[in-house]
Amino acid sequence: MKIEEIKTEDLHPEEFIKLKVEEISSIVGTGLAVNALSGGVDSSTVTILGHRALGDRLKTYFIDNGIMREGEPEHIISLFEDMGVNVELFDANEIFFDGLRGLTDPEEKREAITQAFYKDVFGNLVMESGAKYLLQGTNLTDVEETVAGIKRQHNILAQLGIDTEETYGYKVIEPLIQLRKSGIRRVAKVLDLPEEIYKRPPFPGPALAARIIGEITPERVEIVRKATKIVEEELCNTKAFQYLAILHEDRVTGVREGKRDYGLQIEVRCWDSKDAITGSPTRLPYETLDRLAERITTEVSGVVSVTYNITKKPPSTIEAI
Repeated sequence: MKIEEIKTEDLHPEEFIKLKVEEISSIVGTGLAVNALSGGVDSSTVTILGHRALGDRLKTYFIDNGIMREGEPEHIISLFEDMGVNVELFDANEIFFDGLRGLTDPEEKREAITQAFYKDVFGNLVMESGAKYLLQGTNLTDVEETVAGIKRQHNILAQLGIDTEETYGYKVIEPLIQLRKSGIRRVAKVLDLPEEIYKRPPFPGPALAARIIGEITPERVEIVRKATKIVEEELCNTKAFQYLAILHEDRVTGVREGKRDYGLQIEVRCWDSKDAITGSPTRLPYETLDRLAERITTEVSGVVSVTYNITKKPPSTIEAI
């Protein structure tokens, strides 16, 4: 099924919002729907569109999967409650870490996250609520990268021939699938979402699991979570498209207090891009890189090496996994 792209320069946000609100309302009818809010611009935009269309007949959850940024669940829930949107926190830490245990292959990890999210978490939530629909913020770049075999995005289902109603017990509605990130940001702004949401750097669906090379464990997530916080604090004023920290699998030799310290390696990536299709590493000042290395090796236990990615996309990709 070919998706007709709405290019950002051709987008009329007010008309798009009106059309999608009517579309969601028509599909769901008098029934119920659910959606997951992660705090990214895609899921946030879908949440507001869904509530405009359905009101209280849309139940919004924040799925705490144990692989989010520091303080993310509490901050996002509070932000949306201030906008009059009730968000229910669902603790799914055990479900996700059980599914990821022992996996190191990137595609196997992504599939485990897909199954945990759509089958184990939302399959049960849909059944308990009586809802027949799931709203999600799939964008066009997600679809293209998955279908092309570049990397499997966890939210791509129907485009791979998966019948969600037969497999999981509910239909998936994707109001943003014709747009890329830049277009979604324009819609989010017109929907009166806060600037910290519509200008927020992209964050992967598999969350911090997409930034760990090797097995995903609570301990390794905590390391990359701390490194992520530092990277975001240091690079938030760069106007870059995206910036992130990656935890490598192999340990490397370091030195502390004159003794060998066989420790961890964090890779920092920072990108200039408009649509995530192509990207160039941001030319950060050396002083910024030096400060990043100093903070990460000092504040994140066990890290002895910090590197900076200087490879364009393609052949690299924005996320590592």
